[in-house]
Amino acid sequence: MAKQDKGIHSRTDKRLTAIGQHLRRLRQQKGYTSYEKFAYDHDLPRVGYGNHEQGGNLTMSSLLRLLDIHGITLAAFFQESGSSTDTQLPPPASEEQ
Repeated sequence: MAKQDKGIHSRTDKRLTAIGQHLRRLRQQKGYTSYEKFAYDHDLPRVGYGNHEQGGNLTMSSLLRLLDIHGITLAAFFQESGSSTDTQLPPPASEEQ
């Protein structure tokens, strides 16, 4: 049986990895060394939040909730992600019409 391509939902998607790394930096900037403590203090599912930081797929609702916790807008989150020197979000794929 042939393996199915998981596309953008794969853990190897660099965009999800970059988002997770940016979430980790935001947590660390708040002084949290443990993602578990951060999740507990903000009433987040511990395992789910850990998966987000590892580049797991997350819903837009989950991302918005995390951004509310950090007090930043969606635009600011992606602007900051793109300006980081250690991890940049890849440019969007060109759409052919």
